[in-house]
Amino acid sequence: MKKIAIFCFLSIYSLAAMAQNADKISGIWWNEEKTTKIEVKLVDGKYNGTIIYMIPEKYENGQEPKDDNNPDTALQSRSLIGLTILEGFVYNAKKDEWKDGTIYDPASGKTYDCFARLENDDLLKLRGFVAGMRMLGKTSEWYRTE
Repeated sequence: MKKIAIFCFLSIYSLAAMAQNADKISGIWWNEEKTTKIEVKLVDGKYNGTIIYMIPEKYENGQEPKDDNNPDTALQSRSLIGLTILEGFVYNAKKDEWKDGTIYDPASGKTYDCFARLENDDLLKLRGFVAGMRMLGKTSEWYRTE
């Protein structure tokens, strides 16, 4: 009976540790060029990232940048601020990465499969790829900020 109690305690403790690791992606990140801030948070059990700020140089005539490269013409007039560009990431404890997500690139209007890894607490590496092949992709580095 004692062994079962110890096993249960250790199982719960390890689950709590995994949840803490999973949540390390949460927060506010600068994109690679440091022109855009993205807030990553847990929504319905998956991690999503939404644009919350763009530097004033990105504005045209005082207007927020629009999603004008989106292939859907009905979406081209929407603001990039408030746009969710990361969706559906789940934490994989074995690989210490967030997987099964997508990343939307407003510059091209394309959405790519994506996974992410923390290099350290302040550097997030995201790799967007095509055709389910991680080798066919591009890595972007994001930096933690306030």
